[in-house]
Amino acid sequence: MLLFLTAVACLLFVAYAVLIFFYQQRWAAIPYFVPGRDFVPERTGLAPDGPPGSQAGAALDEPTGNRAGLAPFAPPASPATRISVLIPARNEAAGILDCLRSLALQTYPKDRFEVIVLDDHSTDGTAAVVESFVAAGATGLALRCLRIAEVPLPSGLTAYKKFAIETGVGAASGELVVTTDADCFFDPQWLSTLAAFYSEKGAKFIAAPVRIEPAPRPAGHTTPENTTQPAGHATSRTPSLLGIFQTLDFITLQGITGAAVHSNFHSMCNGANLAYAREAFYAVEGFKGIDHIPSGDDMLLMHKIYLRYPGKVFFLRNRHAIVSTSPMTRWKGFINQRVRWASKADTYEDRRIFWALLLVYLVNVLFIALAAGAFFNYWWLWLLLVLLVVKTIVEYPFVRSVASFFGQQPLMVYFPLLQPMHIVYTVVVGWLGKFGSYSWKDRTIKK
Repeated sequence: MLLFLTAVACLLFVAYAVLIFFYQQRWAAIPYFVPGRDFVPERTGLAPDGPPGSQAGAALDEPTGNRAGLAPFAPPASPATRISVLIPARNEAAGILDCLRSLALQTYPKDRFEVIVLDDHSTDGTAAVVESFVAAGATGLALRCLRIAEVPLPSGLTAYKKFAIETGVGAASGELVVTTDADCFFDPQWLSTLAAFYSEKGAKFIAAPVRIEPAPRPAGHTTPENTTQPAGHATSRTPSLLGIFQTLDFITLQGITGAAVHSNFHSMCNGANLAYAREAFYAVEGFKGIDHIPSGDDMLLMHKIYLRYPGKVFFLRNRHAIVSTSPMTRWKGFINQRVRWASKADTYEDRRIFWALLLVYLVNVLFIALAAGAFFNYWWLWLLLVLLVVKTIVEYPFVRSVASFFGQQPLMVYFPLLQPMHIVYTVVVGWLGKFGSYSWKDRTIKK
């Protein structure tokens, strides 16, 4: 019996290792977008994802110069795409101005994009803060605020964010809808990069990269990716345990996102940095059919568009396209956020991601079972330690390559140390996502 259970555990782990190796290979195969010519760094010997500040890392990110032998990033001189940036916001009065100021620094022509803040029944004066900013008119942004509380709500509504976004799309004038969050800040060429990619690829849906900043830098500091951080994010430069933990977790999720989308393996994205054709949104009837699910305004919509437009859903790999978001500052908020994300796992029509998530969950449950078994038989302790080391070795190259793209490779020193914590976290959050409840933005959602 001991041998049989050991064999089952090893086979399960082999399947997991194959999955991680697949993600690693597919991440490496994603072309780095340069208008007019993509290239795959790992196949050319060039490495725009190299360590920040290195010659390789700067190969395609220099606004002038051309170390890689390719044309540097240069958006069209006269962009034609009109963009509508939608920002769903609930109780974001404390930080939304930083987001808006960051948008005001965009190099994309201000007469070619608008910003619509969707105030979702805020109780902290978010709408008033935005409207005061609009009245000041100092930035030249085409900005307006829609109060969702003034829009008639469907009876029995639980998916408030989906309703807010649907209202925003209805009010938008752009052909390309871009969604982000109120706590985000952006590279000045963010919209220019999205617009160039959209036009060149004929994309219907674009999943773009999101980065958590564990140690926000002082105002005006230029990051390795040439992103100037707006005022208001000047906090401690020493990352906390929570900041490091959620950043490494998020780096892994972003790597899986890019690999899965590029290979059409399964749908995955993050609502802090999405873009889709407005016509595609209406072609799939928006959130119809998924509007009873509180979360999933990103991945569930992505899958609907993928089914309608196969071959037109992309992941955009370019450092200028990265959106940065501040980390959760408390463990309770972090767990609630992740439970909210996990809560939609059993609602995916894309069963491919369900099976991938199930395999990952079972492997983590395996470690908990081995830890429990170690109290009765030292064999399970030995197997636990061996598999823990092997798990770290299997995952490390993949996560490190993604961390390099985001300029967060130094955090990898913590990766092996946080493995036990991450295993417990995965099991607990997965369980609560299925059977528990969570609170988000002062709303309690029960399964």
